[in-house]
Amino acid sequence: MIDELKKRALHRTKILEGQMRGLEKMIEGEEYCIDIITQSLAIQKSLRSLNKLLVENHLRTHVSDMFAAGGEQKEMAVDELLRVYEIGNRE
Repeated sequence: MIDELKKRALHRTKILEGQMRGLEKMIEGEEYCIDIITQSLAIQKSLRSLNKLLVENHLRTHVSDMFAAGGEQKEMAVDELLRVYEIGNRE
């Protein structure tokens, strides 16, 4: 993993960890529903940010190598990216 992206991804996971603990406490404390939903949405945004970092790392490392190799490796990279895209767009 690219050092700078790894550092940022780990930082993002620490933020997510805190956000999840906060969400759990809000639910246990039966706080106002809109406040809980707002926290949940913030977590989802943080997860999207983490996923973006992970995709960037994958593109800059593995995918670029697979494209350079060409042939079947290139096709595998395209298939991987399409699968991730599909997963990300499911409801």
